[in-house]
Amino acid sequence: MNKLGLIAGNGNFPRLFAENARRLGYSVTAVAHKEETDPTLENVVDHFYWIALGQLGKLIEILRAEGITKAVMIGGVKKTHLFSKVRPDIRGLSLLKRVLGHEDDILLRAIAEELEGEGIQIIESTFGLTDVLAEEGVLTSRKPKDSEKADISYGWDIVREIGRMDIGQCIVVKDGVVVGVETVEGTDITIERGGRLAQSGASVIKRSKPQQDLRFDLPTVGPTTVAVMKKVGATALALEAGKCVMLDKATMLRDANKAGISVIGL
Repeated sequence: MNKLGLIAGNGNFPRLFAENARRLGYSVTAVAHKEETDPTLENVVDHFYWIALGQLGKLIEILRAEGITKAVMIGGVKKTHLFSKVRPDIRGLSLLKRVLGHEDDILLRAIAEELEGEGIQIIESTFGLTDVLAEEGVLTSRKPKDSEKADISYGWDIVREIGRMDIGQCIVVKDGVVVGVETVEGTDITIERGGRLAQSGASVIKRSKPQQDLRFDLPTVGPTTVAVMKKVGATALALEAGKCVMLDKATMLRDANKAGISVIGL
Protein backbone atom coordinates (compact mmCIF):
# COMPACT_ATOMS: atom_id res chain seq x y z
CA MET A 1 0.00 0.00 0.00
CA ASN A 2 1.27 3.49 -0.87
CA LYS A 3 2.12 5.62 2.15
CA LEU A 4 1.44 9.31 2.77
CA GLY A 5 2.53 11.49 5.65
CA LEU A 6 0.15 14.12 6.99
CA ILE A 7 1.72 16.98 8.95
CA ALA A 8 -1.42 18.35 10.58
CA GLY A 9 -2.30 21.74 11.97
CA ASN A 10 -5.71 22.92 13.11
CA GLY A 11 -9.09 22.98 11.39
CA ASN A 12 -11.08 20.35 9.48
CA PHE A 13 -8.90 20.16 6.38
CA PRO A 14 -6.48 17.50 7.80
CA ARG A 15 -9.40 15.15 8.50
CA LEU A 16 -10.92 15.74 5.05
CA PHE A 17 -7.58 14.98 3.40
CA ALA A 18 -6.98 11.83 5.47
CA GLU A 19 -10.43 10.40 4.80
CA ASN A 20 -10.06 10.96 1.07
CA ALA A 21 -6.50 9.60 0.91
CA ARG A 22 -7.59 6.37 2.60
CA ARG A 23 -10.52 6.04 0.19
CA LEU A 24 -7.95 6.24 -2.60
CA GLY A 25 -6.02 3.35 -1.03
CA TYR A 26 -3.23 5.21 0.79
CA SER A 27 -1.96 4.43 4.25
CA VAL A 28 -1.85 7.72 6.17
CA THR A 29 0.57 8.53 8.98
CA ALA A 30 -0.44 11.73 10.76
CA VAL A 31 1.88 13.84 12.88
CA ALA A 32 -0.29 16.22 14.89
CA HIS A 33 0.64 19.36 16.81
CA LYS A 34 -0.27 19.59 20.48
CA GLU A 35 -2.91 22.24 21.27
CA GLU A 36 -3.57 22.72 17.55
CA THR A 37 -4.74 19.53 15.85
CA ASP A 38 -8.17 18.02 16.43
CA PRO A 39 -7.47 14.78 18.37
CA THR A 40 -10.28 12.98 16.51
CA LEU A 41 -7.96 12.93 13.48
CA GLU A 42 -6.50 9.80 15.08
CA ASN A 43 -9.75 7.97 14.22
CA VAL A 44 -9.32 8.36 10.45
CA VAL A 45 -5.60 7.61 9.93
CA ASP A 46 -3.48 4.47 10.11
CA HIS A 47 -0.74 5.80 12.39
CA PHE A 48 -0.88 8.84 14.65
CA TYR A 49 1.74 10.79 16.62
CA TRP A 50 1.84 14.00 18.66
CA ILE A 51 4.64 16.57 18.59
CA ALA A 52 5.01 20.06 20.03
CA LEU A 53 5.40 23.10 17.79
CA GLY A 54 9.02 23.35 16.72
CA GLN A 55 9.98 19.70 17.15
CA LEU A 56 11.37 19.37 13.63
CA GLY A 57 13.84 16.64 14.54
CA LYS A 58 11.11 14.49 16.08
CA LEU A 59 8.88 15.06 13.03
CA ILE A 60 11.61 13.83 10.68
CA GLU A 61 12.38 10.87 12.95
CA ILE A 62 8.72 9.76 12.92
CA LEU A 63 8.27 10.08 9.17
CA ARG A 64 11.50 8.25 8.39
CA ALA A 65 10.68 5.46 10.85
CA GLU A 66 7.31 5.01 9.11
CA GLY A 67 8.96 4.85 5.68
CA ILE A 68 7.27 8.04 4.45
CA THR A 69 8.69 9.58 1.26
CA LYS A 70 5.73 11.86 0.37
CA ALA A 71 3.89 14.13 2.80
CA VAL A 72 1.50 17.04 2.91
CA MET A 73 1.39 19.99 5.30
CA ILE A 74 -2.25 20.82 6.04
CA GLY A 75 -3.99 23.01 8.58
CA GLY A 76 -3.01 26.27 10.20
CA VAL A 77 -1.18 27.09 13.38
CA LYS A 78 -2.49 29.92 15.53
CA LYS A 79 0.10 32.64 15.26
CA THR A 80 -0.54 33.59 18.87
CA HIS A 81 0.79 30.13 19.80
CA LEU A 82 4.11 31.05 18.21
CA PHE A 83 4.64 33.40 21.15
CA SER A 84 3.97 30.85 23.88
CA LYS A 85 3.65 27.25 22.66
CA VAL A 86 6.79 26.68 20.59
CA ARG A 87 9.04 24.02 22.13
CA PRO A 88 11.80 23.55 19.53
CA ASP A 89 14.14 20.62 19.66
CA ILE A 90 17.76 21.01 18.56
CA ARG A 91 16.95 20.73 14.85
CA GLY A 92 14.00 23.09 15.11
CA LEU A 93 16.06 25.64 17.00
CA SER A 94 18.82 25.40 14.41
CA LEU A 95 16.34 26.11 11.61
CA LEU A 96 14.83 29.10 13.45
CA LYS A 97 18.29 30.58 13.92
CA ARG A 98 19.13 30.17 10.21
CA VAL A 99 15.90 31.54 8.76
CA LEU A 100 15.76 35.27 8.16
CA GLY A 101 12.26 36.36 9.14
CA HIS A 102 9.42 34.38 10.65
CA GLU A 103 6.80 34.99 7.94
CA ASP A 104 4.58 31.97 7.21
CA ASP A 105 5.94 31.33 3.74
CA ILE A 106 9.58 31.62 4.73
CA LEU A 107 9.21 29.22 7.65
CA LEU A 108 7.10 26.69 5.76
CA ARG A 109 9.46 26.62 2.79
CA ALA A 110 12.42 26.19 5.14
CA ILE A 111 10.71 23.25 6.86
CA ALA A 112 9.85 21.74 3.47
CA GLU A 113 13.49 22.03 2.40
CA GLU A 114 14.63 20.28 5.59
CA LEU A 115 12.19 17.43 4.98
CA GLU A 116 13.10 17.10 1.32
CA GLY A 117 16.76 16.97 2.32
CA GLU A 118 15.79 13.84 4.28
CA GLY A 119 14.08 12.27 1.26
CA ILE A 120 10.55 13.35 2.22
CA GLN A 121 8.87 15.22 -0.63
CA ILE A 122 6.23 17.80 0.30
CA ILE A 123 3.36 17.65 -2.19
CA GLU A 124 0.37 19.95 -2.78
CA SER A 125 -2.24 19.95 -0.03
CA THR A 126 -5.02 19.30 -2.56
CA PHE A 127 -3.41 16.01 -3.68
CA GLY A 128 -6.09 13.44 -4.51
CA LEU A 129 -8.96 15.85 -3.85
CA THR A 130 -11.46 16.85 -6.52
CA ASP A 131 -14.03 19.62 -6.37
CA VAL A 132 -12.48 21.11 -3.25
CA LEU A 133 -11.29 24.41 -4.75
CA ALA A 134 -13.58 27.35 -5.45
CA GLU A 135 -14.63 27.59 -9.09
CA GLU A 136 -15.01 30.79 -11.06
CA GLY A 137 -18.48 32.32 -11.17
CA VAL A 138 -21.48 32.68 -8.87
CA LEU A 139 -21.68 29.55 -6.71
CA THR A 140 -25.00 30.24 -4.97
CA SER A 141 -28.52 30.88 -6.21
CA ARG A 142 -28.30 34.60 -5.41
CA LYS A 143 -25.96 36.78 -7.44
CA PRO A 144 -24.18 39.62 -5.63
CA LYS A 145 -25.96 42.97 -5.64
CA ASP A 146 -24.35 45.97 -7.35
CA SER A 147 -23.30 47.36 -3.95
CA GLU A 148 -21.67 44.03 -3.04
CA LYS A 149 -19.92 43.86 -6.41
CA ALA A 150 -18.56 47.35 -5.83
CA ASP A 151 -17.22 46.42 -2.38
CA ILE A 152 -15.67 43.22 -3.71
CA SER A 153 -14.04 45.08 -6.59
CA TYR A 154 -12.73 47.72 -4.20
CA GLY A 155 -11.29 45.19 -1.77
CA TRP A 156 -9.90 42.62 -4.21
CA ASP A 157 -6.48 44.26 -4.69
CA ILE A 158 -6.33 45.36 -1.05
CA VAL A 159 -6.54 41.79 0.24
CA ARG A 160 -3.86 40.77 -2.26
CA GLU A 161 -1.60 43.46 -0.85
CA ILE A 162 -2.06 42.43 2.79
CA GLY A 163 -1.27 38.91 1.63
CA ARG A 164 1.91 40.10 -0.06
CA MET A 165 2.94 41.64 3.26
CA ASP A 166 2.03 38.37 5.04
CA ILE A 167 -0.55 40.09 7.24
CA GLY A 168 -3.56 37.96 6.34
CA GLN A 169 -5.74 36.57 3.56
CA CYS A 170 -9.14 38.12 4.30
CA ILE A 171 -10.81 41.52 4.64
CA VAL A 172 -14.35 42.73 5.30
CA VAL A 173 -15.73 45.71 3.33
CA LYS A 174 -18.91 47.79 3.63
CA ASP A 175 -19.77 50.72 1.33
CA GLY A 176 -16.18 51.13 0.16
CA VAL A 177 -14.76 51.08 3.70
CA VAL A 178 -12.51 48.30 5.02
CA VAL A 179 -14.03 47.38 8.39
CA GLY A 180 -11.98 44.25 9.11
CA VAL A 181 -8.47 43.04 8.25
CA GLU A 182 -7.29 39.53 9.14
CA THR A 183 -4.14 39.32 11.23
CA VAL A 184 -3.18 36.63 13.76
CA GLU A 185 -6.73 35.96 14.95
CA GLY A 186 -7.95 34.13 11.83
CA THR A 187 -10.78 34.52 9.34
CA ASP A 188 -13.81 33.79 11.53
CA ILE A 189 -12.91 36.36 14.19
CA THR A 190 -12.11 38.89 11.45
CA ILE A 191 -15.55 38.39 9.91
CA GLU A 192 -17.23 38.66 13.29
CA ARG A 193 -15.39 41.85 14.22
CA GLY A 194 -15.79 43.50 10.81
CA GLY A 195 -19.39 42.38 10.45
CA ARG A 196 -20.35 43.87 13.80
CA LEU A 197 -18.78 47.18 12.84
CA ALA A 198 -20.64 47.16 9.53
CA GLN A 199 -23.85 46.14 11.31
CA SER A 200 -25.20 44.43 8.18
CA GLY A 201 -24.55 43.99 4.47
CA ALA A 202 -20.77 43.56 4.60
CA SER A 203 -18.82 41.68 1.94
CA VAL A 204 -16.04 39.24 2.87
CA ILE A 205 -13.10 38.79 0.49
CA LYS A 206 -10.61 35.94 0.84
CA ARG A 207 -7.77 35.14 -1.55
CA SER A 208 -4.29 33.69 -1.62
CA LYS A 209 -1.07 35.61 -1.27
CA PRO A 210 0.65 36.52 -4.55
CA GLN A 211 3.64 34.48 -3.36
CA GLN A 212 1.41 31.53 -2.37
CA ASP A 213 3.04 28.12 -2.39
CA LEU A 214 0.28 25.63 -3.28
CA ARG A 215 1.89 23.00 -1.05
CA PHE A 216 0.65 24.71 2.11
CA ASP A 217 -1.35 27.48 3.74
CA LEU A 218 -4.10 27.73 1.11
CA PRO A 219 -6.99 30.00 2.11
CA THR A 220 -9.79 27.83 3.51
CA VAL A 221 -13.49 28.41 4.15
CA GLY A 222 -16.37 26.14 5.10
CA PRO A 223 -19.77 25.94 6.79
CA THR A 224 -18.39 27.73 9.86
CA THR A 225 -17.48 30.70 7.67
CA VAL A 226 -21.08 30.96 6.48
CA ALA A 227 -22.40 30.56 10.04
CA VAL A 228 -20.28 33.48 11.26
CA MET A 229 -21.35 35.62 8.28
CA LYS A 230 -25.00 34.87 9.00
CA LYS A 231 -24.52 35.73 12.67
CA VAL A 232 -23.25 39.25 11.88
CA GLY A 233 -25.38 39.90 8.79
CA ALA A 234 -22.58 39.76 6.21
CA THR A 235 -24.14 39.06 2.81
CA ALA A 236 -21.45 38.28 0.20
CA LEU A 237 -18.33 36.12 0.09
CA ALA A 238 -15.74 36.43 -2.69
CA LEU A 239 -13.11 33.71 -3.06
CA GLU A 240 -10.14 33.31 -5.37
CA ALA A 241 -11.06 30.63 -7.89
CA GLY A 242 -8.62 27.72 -8.06
CA LYS A 243 -6.72 28.81 -4.94
CA CYS A 244 -9.25 28.73 -2.10
CA VAL A 245 -10.30 25.47 -0.42
CA MET A 246 -14.00 25.01 0.32
CA LEU A 247 -14.44 22.42 3.07
CA ASP A 248 -17.70 20.45 2.89
CA LYS A 249 -18.63 22.52 -0.14
CA ALA A 250 -22.15 21.13 -0.59
CA THR A 251 -23.12 21.94 3.00
CA MET A 252 -21.45 25.33 2.87
CA LEU A 253 -23.32 26.39 -0.29
CA ARG A 254 -26.61 24.97 0.99
CA ASP A 255 -26.25 26.99 4.20
CA ALA A 256 -25.30 30.10 2.21
CA ASN A 257 -28.41 29.74 0.06
CA LYS A 258 -30.62 29.37 3.13
CA ALA A 259 -29.05 32.50 4.66
CA GLY A 260 -29.31 34.53 1.42
CA ILE A 261 -25.52 34.87 1.24
CA SER A 262 -24.00 35.21 -2.22
CA VAL A 263 -20.77 33.26 -2.81
CA ILE A 264 -18.67 34.04 -5.87
CA GLY A 265 -15.35 32.75 -7.23
CA LEU A 266 -13.12 35.28 -8.98
